[in-house]
Amino acid sequence: MKKTWAAWPYVFWMVIFTVIPLFLLLYFSFTVKDGSTVAFSFANFQRLFEPVYFKVLFRSLVLAGISTFFCLFLGYPVAFILAGRSFRRKNTMILLLVLPMWMNFLLRTYAWLTLLERKGLINTVLVHLGLQPLNLLYNDFAVTLGMVYNFIPFMILPIYSVMSKIDRSLVEAAEDLGANPLAVFWRVTFPLSLPGVLSGITMVFMPAVTTFVISRLLGGGQYTLIGNLIEQQFLTVGDWNFGSAISVLMMLIILVSMAFTSRYEKEQEGSGLW
Repeated sequence: MKKTWAAWPYVFWMVIFTVIPLFLLLYFSFTVKDGSTVAFSFANFQRLFEPVYFKVLFRSLVLAGISTFFCLFLGYPVAFILAGRSFRRKNTMILLLVLPMWMNFLLRTYAWLTLLERKGLINTVLVHLGLQPLNLLYNDFAVTLGMVYNFIPFMILPIYSVMSKIDRSLVEAAEDLGANPLAVFWRVTFPLSLPGVLSGITMVFMPAVTTFVISRLLGGGQYTLIGNLIEQQFLTVGDWNFGSAISVLMMLIILVSMAFTSRYEKEQEGSGLW
């Protein structure tokens, strides 16, 4: 108890930069201005279901879901290979996965502009090969590609962390009982790796659904996602009440997904076999 004073700077920091902003966010989201008066209202949340805003929310969820799927589709085999005992250069591979994350997020996204633009590197190669240039920028493909590129490490690393800790004796026992490699994977490896899969899905879906830099740069401003809408309400329109309501809704979506993941991990703790 005598050493609790050491935690006070951290508590003070959390109160100033987390607790108070959250209370302000809730205050603005549940209030509306009527002239010089402020009234409690659910009108800000009701606006979210207007067709124009609901379409933005739906598009954000769809693109985030597609990006999460491709991150899982591409990232799971990579994590599986890295976790294998026969893969000798796993430390080098992990370093190559983490290395781009040392670069600024904005710069990594800008780099794709030079690759995907009309006169970019990819189309230049296609033209030299005698092919027609492709429209690779300012569409769903470019936005999804940017999300997958930026967030796939958040899928690979949690899955690899879980798979590297799987008891090898369980796999060997399944093999001794006559299970073929596919059966071993589906009945042993994949169920035991589900906590890492769910953690990866959460860590990819959350930033993907709220991103605004990727959609602005690679979407050319033609794709307004929920992150762009929040930014516009705070910085351009000046409607902090509606912007706060959108932010609260996104926090609820994130909290629900985190609660689901945490509950599943507790249920699967100590188990995993079908």
